[in-house]
Amino acid sequence: MPDPLDSLTSQAARRDARRADQDRTLTAMLELEVALETAAAGRAPAWRAGVLAALEVLDEATHDEYSNAVQPDSLLSDIKRTQPRLRTRVRGLRTQYEQLRQAIVSIRSELADPDEEAHDYADVRRRLSWMLTALRHQRARESDLIYEAYFDAFETDLRTDPSP
Repeated sequence: MPDPLDSLTSQAARRDARRADQDRTLTAMLELEVALETAAAGRAPAWRAGVLAALEVLDEATHDEYSNAVQPDSLLSDIKRTQPRLRTRVRGLRTQYEQLRQAIVSIRSELADPDEEAHDYADVRRRLSWMLTALRHQRARESDLIYEAYFDAFETDLRTDPSP
């Protein structure tokens, strides 16, 4: 018979891994914003290198976050498996996240191309700004879904006060 303590430990480990992934992704997003805000005119190679380095970190962080989210023992997989009413939303979140991942890879590839000397910096900023906004929206939708799943499962709000 499975030990309930093992299940709780496993759930806590998955929660901690998810939080670490999300923190890493948020940090990478903030670093990309800082890189985008630096001046590009007159210092194009340095600007492009900074944006590319920040984009690489974001690419790795979102890749790891997505890889963990599609694992069979992930929180989203558990919601999809145990709460049929929310399955479509889990599928939609995963699809949208994969599209955002593709946008990151595409822009990163474009900026890394050494033959592309004349980038339209305003366009790159606009496209990456859109992508960061979409990523924030995605994260909020995922948080809403997890909260709703928790509420449905336990018929109570999440406690914000850590005391018993």
